Amino acid sequence: MKRISTHILDLVRGKPATDVAVRLEKQSAPGDWQLLTSARTDQDGRCAQLVPTGADLAAGNYRLVFDTGSYYAKHQIEPLHPVVEVTITVREGETTFHIPLLLSPNGYTTYRGS
Repeated sequence: MKRISTHILDLVRGKPATDVAVRLEKQSAPGDWQLLTSARTDQDGRCAQLVPTGADLAAGNYRLVFDTGSYYAKHQIEPLHPVVEVTITVREGETTFHIPLLLSPNGYTTYRGS
């Protein structure tokens, strides 16, 4: 199965970040990004599958765009990063990516999970 998934942990609240808008985009040319899908994190802060059904996970650059500003506005917090963009490179033959986001109002960390 071809998969790009994510989950977000709000480090300040010590809880999953629920109802965060997430977009998956693919780079078609330098500076040109095409929207593949959009979703919102569930009660566990997860988007289990961002690759659209039937879509190919071709080699190239992909970007996850997290609307952290709207999430923090619900909690009456002004974040340093109102949008977090995480760009990854999919190489030929790779099929599964899990990209967690550890989030706080003044910073974030991400990595390739399993």
